[in-house]
Amino acid sequence: MLKTLYTRLALGLFLLLLAVGLLYTFISLYSLREYNASVNQALHQNLAKNLVSDRNLVSNGQLDSSALEELFALYMAINPSIEIYLLGLDGTILSYSADPAKIKRKQVSMAPIRSLVDDMSLYPILGDDPRSHDRQKVFSVTPVPTADNPEGYLYVVLRGEEYDTAETMARGGKLLEMSAWALLVSLTVTMLAGLTIFRLLTRRLRSLTRRVEAFENSDMSQLRLNSRWHDKQSVVRDEIDYLDATFDDMAHRIATQIEQLTEKDTQRRRLIAQVSHDLRTPLASMQGYIESLKLRRDRLSPQEQDRFLDIALKEGRRLSRLVDELFELAALEAREKQPVPEPFPLAELVHDVVQKHDQTARDNQLALTLSGNPALPRAYADLAMTERVLDNLISNAIAYSPAGGNIDVVLSQTDGKPQVCVQDSGSGISEQDLPHIFDPFYRGETSDGAGHAGLGLAIARRIMTLQGGDISVENLDTGGASFCIRLPTAPRTLTL
Repeated sequence: MLKTLYTRLALGLFLLLLAVGLLYTFISLYSLREYNASVNQALHQNLAKNLVSDRNLVSNGQLDSSALEELFALYMAINPSIEIYLLGLDGTILSYSADPAKIKRKQVSMAPIRSLVDDMSLYPILGDDPRSHDRQKVFSVTPVPTADNPEGYLYVVLRGEEYDTAETMARGGKLLEMSAWALLVSLTVTMLAGLTIFRLLTRRLRSLTRRVEAFENSDMSQLRLNSRWHDKQSVVRDEIDYLDATFDDMAHRIATQIEQLTEKDTQRRRLIAQVSHDLRTPLASMQGYIESLKLRRDRLSPQEQDRFLDIALKEGRRLSRLVDELFELAALEAREKQPVPEPFPLAELVHDVVQKHDQTARDNQLALTLSGNPALPRAYADLAMTERVLDNLISNAIAYSPAGGNIDVVLSQTDGKPQVCVQDSGSGISEQDLPHIFDPFYRGETSDGAGHAGLGLAIARRIMTLQGGDISVENLDTGGASFCIRLPTAPRTLTL
């Protein structure tokens, strides 16, 4: 039961209200007692003086002892709540109206008496209670016989023993009962109001808890359809709204990542199957020709033996190139191979790469040309990686262009970025192949089996992404395909 936040808040509220109620009761009783003492002393500050004048306690400048005795007897009968004492100048108790058996002091302190005599507006001032060694009470006092010729003081305790007894009975009876009822009603009303407020405040939290439980038990593949996605800026009003919106974002990202992982897993399985096929093909060819050469060496002419060895060597090189591309792509995907960008003239690099491939193009009866505006902005990228991409695009164009065709490398700029397009005169790329042309091991229907495993374009796209550039492809209206790369011209945050 105590595991829910609502229950804990309710228990905490109850304990807090109980502590506050008890503290309030204590402070109220203490304040009430102090207030009553102040009022009592303020109302009776001239009581002692009035007793002296009204009862004719002073006659011919002397204190009348018989009148004083009559005063004691009178007030013992008609007003037992006060006690009257006659004190000497040093505070010694000379006479009193109380029961002698209950008097415990022979002398009271003169400090509070002098303070009140000097300034009657200072109250409450507590003086010593002759009935107790440690209790103090409010009092009224006046010098006798006169203030000019004092021989002692008439000291009136305003809340005597009879008053204390009556107050104790009242406090133990009706007052405590009223206080208890007031405390109980206050706690009940406040508790109900607090519980209602807590329930309203925790309603959204309970809703979020149910959604988290549903998230925990849900099919992650269906999570995107069942969850509510929010614009965080438009819904956040407090911490619970922020938590709710953040949970939605987190769930959305988890669902997206699960889909991506599922897609990655599918790609990984396809990659393994394709890698196995592409590795097995040259390996099987090498093994077949080498075994044939070993078994039929005596029956093969030297020309045939050389042809078998040339084919085996060609397949070995093909296998080596495939393994190198696999390692290169893996290093790029794992970011083990990082670009080192620097500003450089892209037009000069393109010119050098075109010159490097010119002889190969001629050997394949192709015309490799460079055109466009060489006045390009300086590119900010990795020089070696960019050269690797250009080598790949031109090599592909040579491999897939028919004899007698043209390969044009065009320099231009788009949105202020330098651009290089490699346009061939082949048969182009089918529409269903275009979205997948940069996928690893993807080879379209136009592939002629020229020994390319489908990793070059995947490597090129990853290199361009790491450098903050991009690569695209489109079919030309005149036939053939055009691969274009664009590079940044200033430092920027590289894409993961």
